[in-house]
Formats: sequence, structure tokens, C-alpha cells
Amino acid sequence: MKSESDYHFGVMRRAIDLIDGPGGGALSLEELAAALGMSAAHFQRLFSRWVGVSPKRYQQYLALGEAKRLLGERFTTLEAAGGAGLSGGGRLHDLFLTWEAMTPGEHARGGAGLEIRWGVFATPFGPALVCATGRGICGLGFLSETGEEAARADLFGRWPAARFVHDPAASAPWVEAVLAGRGRAALHMIGGPFQIKVWEALLRVPEGHVTTYSQIAAAIGHPAAVRAVGTAVGRNPVSWLIPCHRAIRKEGGLGGYHWGLPVKRALLARESARADAGAGAGAGAAAGAGAAAGPGPAQGVTES
Repeated sequence: MKSESDYHFGVMRRAIDLIDGPGGGALSLEELAAALGMSAAHFQRLFSRWVGVSPKRYQQYLALGEAKRLLGERFTTLEAAGGAGLSGGGRLHDLFLTWEAMTPGEHARGGAGLEIRWGVFATPFGPALVCATGRGICGLGFLSETGEEAARADLFGRWPAARFVHDPAASAPWVEAVLAGRGRAALHMIGGPFQIKVWEALLRVPEGHVTTYSQIAAAIGHPAAVRAVGTAVGRNPVSWLIPCHRAIRKEGGLGGYHWGLPVKRALLARESARADAGAGAGAGAAAGAGAAAGPGPAQGVTES
């Protein structure tokens, strides 16, 4: 049986397909809702429940051009993000996220000696596979485009020497904090040194904002390594919490997304709607919006 969040995401996923279809860009709200088999008022209510706030716009957030609008209006240089405290006091919710990175030696061993517990959870973007060590969430992949079997093969294959145990309860407190947008959650980054640098940079991009692959490359001190940065972004194992969906091309194109571009579109649409609603009501008002949107202020511990 589908959860309510799965149903909401399914409606938004269908809406994205309709908007992308022939003539979809000219659909009015009423026409889009009718094509989905519901009234405009019902679609508005569903959208508001999915986002967690009452947005100013509806179907426009789901349009392909939304990423380009964000690039023009909410582009974030990573230096500015840190300097202005956007990853700290300017957060839109009260999730406190901590992280630590696996040592290079541990990474080289392919997860040998690690016990990784996993489960499938309902999220605003469809079901997600979540993997966790005793130190935090180390994997999160969305299943709506790939399916569970492919997602398990993907994430489990990143740490082939680890022992995997089906135990949703082990990561449930962290997942519940993320979904509620409050409390504490921990990340355990398992990757190479260059990947870790890229993922740390992504953690500095606030909800409702975007950055570019070239900006990330410059921020980590490798301005010529844009292609390598794109590869590292694509290999991010903890989607949503390490917000690789906020990295787009400098001309405004979406770029890729490991778990499917419709999911990236939905992530950006939801965050954009929440950010616009928060800006309209005053920056502080969005802190009480209720539903989770991504990582809050991140505190890092890199092991040596």
C-alpha cells in the first residue's frame, strides 16, 4: 500500500511529465489539474501539503525552466554561503546535521569491517533506500525511477567488503529527524579524499539556492577540475542530505542526477516553493514550516 507521501510525489511526477509534453508549457493551473483528474483546488491542496507551506506559484515550480530561474535569482557562491551564514542561521528548518568522513585507509579497504544496516523509508520524493553505519547515514537513494533492486545493487556495490543487514530500526531515528525537519541526524561520508571535498562543498549550499559545478571546483581549489567535480557530485551516495541536486550547469541546465532527473526536478521545485514562501513571510517564518527539506547546519569531523 502506498504511503501518503508516495501518492503526493506520484502526482507531482505525473505533473512534470505533462508539463514536459507537447503544449505542456502553456497549460493553465486548471488545465493541468484536469489532466491529472482533479480540480485546481485539489491540486493546490496536494501541492501545499507536499511542500509543507502554501506557495505563491504551483505548476511553474515543476517546469524545466525553474533551475534557470534559480540560477538567476538564487545562485550561491560557496564563499558567500559561508560568509553570510546561509548554511547556519539562515536555515529553513531545525535539523542539526553532523558528519564525519571515513579515513582514506578505510575507503581503500572497500568497507571491510563495516556493518551497514539498511531499510526502505517513505519520503516526499517517493520511497528511499537508506544505509547507515553506527556513525551515521552513509547512503540514501531514491527508488521511484530505478526500483529497489537496482538501488541496492548500486549502493551496496560501493562498499563491496562491508556486511549488509536489513534493519530499518537502526537508522529510523535519523530518518525521522530528517523527515520532521528537526532534531539531530548524522552522516558518515564514505568516499575518496577528492569526493569528500566536493561533498563538503555541497553541504554549504542552502535550501532554495543552487550553485554550479565550476563554482564547486573553484571553491575546493581545483578550478580546472569541473569534469571531475561533476563525477564526484554524481557519485554522492547520500542524496538529498548531501544536496547534489543543487548543483546545476552554469548556463542553467539541470545537468544529470543519479536517481533520475524527475526526482531532481521535484527536489528543486519543493525547495524553491518553500524558499519563496519563507521570503514572502519573512526569513524567520519559514523555520516553522514543518516538513524536512534537506540538511541543516553541518558540523564536520574529518578523521585522520
